[in-house]
Amino acid sequence: MVSVSERSEPGSGRRGAEAAAAGGDGVHGPRAVRTAWVVAVLIVLLVVALTSAVSLGSVDIPIGEVWSVVGRRLTGAPPEAGTRDLIVWQLRLPRALLAAVVGAGLGLVGTAVQALVRNPLADPYLLGISHGASLGAIAVIVLGASTGGLLGLGLSASAFAGALAAFALVWAMARRGGGFSPLRLVLAGIGVGQFLSGFTSFLVLQAGDAQQTRGVLFWLMGSLSGAQWDQLALPTAAVVLGLLGLQARARALNALLMGDETAAGLGVDVARLRRELFAVTSVLTGVLVAVSGAIGFVGLMVPHVCRLLIGGDHRRLLPVSALFGAVLLVAVDTVARTAVSTQELPIGVVTAVIGAPVLLLLLDRRLETR
Repeated sequence: MVSVSERSEPGSGRRGAEAAAAGGDGVHGPRAVRTAWVVAVLIVLLVVALTSAVSLGSVDIPIGEVWSVVGRRLTGAPPEAGTRDLIVWQLRLPRALLAAVVGAGLGLVGTAVQALVRNPLADPYLLGISHGASLGAIAVIVLGASTGGLLGLGLSASAFAGALAAFALVWAMARRGGGFSPLRLVLAGIGVGQFLSGFTSFLVLQAGDAQQTRGVLFWLMGSLSGAQWDQLALPTAAVVLGLLGLQARARALNALLMGDETAAGLGVDVARLRRELFAVTSVLTGVLVAVSGAIGFVGLMVPHVCRLLIGGDHRRLLPVSALFGAVLLVAVDTVARTAVSTQELPIGVVTAVIGAPVLLLLLDRRLETR
């Protein structure tokens, strides 16, 4: 357990962590009120984003009819005849909900990884976790695509195993010499990620036909196409349990930002905390990559934006990051489906186009404030 004061309120980065030990503006202070407003706005935006995602597409469906279909389905009333009920309930709503779940998970993972390595540039993609998960999933798709069962739990298990193996290798390299360097962890992640990416490319070349190769490449850049209701259970459970587990360690994450020695002085078992974060981020990344492919920039960008909005206290940052990630990915997936009339864009393309300028803007703003 961590003995950080209830009144601690970190801002962002190390300054915020120091504020956590010195005392902050309390649970009913101005920042808490601001957080409540941000959460309320994000909830409204999430409802709007989900509604728009279901309404917009090759066949636009009026918002009133969208809610009518959902209401009939939830109350058990017989569905109306026609294709719109099928489009809303079987095609678009599961995809929109899966986008929200994946976005929430990516926001959580990004926040946890950045606290783990005390580096605001860290995310599962940068640390090689996504590359490992991708390699595990692609191996199942290319080498075992003929077995239908492998596309369910087997795909998730393989992606999880790949994420776990990749992060274990990165962690071992960063811990060489008995010490721990966040910078070395990031550099090791980049190296291992590129190494695993080479194996992934080799497997892609072994695909049986051009159509399978195209599908794999599209999946590697992120895709939620073909989402179904039965795909929601596993990632939803993983994200909810991940949020609960990380929220229970929120104060420890605040203390960790001040360094291992200071965190240990505050009562944090640093080694155990890092093992827990290691497990949570690996599980979440593996499950999310299995259902959506490798989506970059979300885990990197979301925590930065949320810190600017509500500060760096992980008691508030974690749930807000999950909400903001959900809103962002639902909106991005809607753009990916509708921006080009002749084809669907990979989600990773849209997140890169949005994320790179936002990251540069945030970096420029940080440099100006120093």
